[in-house]
Amino acid sequence: MSALTRITAPDGVAPAAQYSHVVLGTGRFVAVSGQIALDEDGKLVGEGDPAAQARQVFENLRRCLAAAGADFDDVIKLTYFVTDMAHLPAIREARAAHIPEDRLPASSAVQVAALVRPEFLLEVEAFAVIGA
Repeated sequence: MSALTRITAPDGVAPAAQYSHVVLGTGRFVAVSGQIALDEDGKLVGEGDPAAQARQVFENLRRCLAAAGADFDDVIKLTYFVTDMAHLPAIREARAAHIPEDRLPASSAVQVAALVRPEFLLEVEAFAVIGA
């Protein structure tokens, strides 16, 4: 694991409540493609249920990070793509099961018209830094 520094309130920037404005560290960069709510058999989890989809997405992220020798402590940035901003509380709840409040990564949330298939409500990509 790399040593990461999280800055929630840089000088002159309003403090962040649900993310860190800046995360920096030294090590190897890991990029995880956007994850959607498919189980290991390729079946949709939680049709019409943003909370169930968010839980599956974070489980998929955990597995992808582990494949790279990383975990959620190494994540420096999450990007959320949602079809409705009303899904953000469900995403935050799923995130809280994996990432404590004092280790929040930098984050962006983007509302999109659609994802790759209409039944997907959200997609999350991750960037991490692991020890050299």
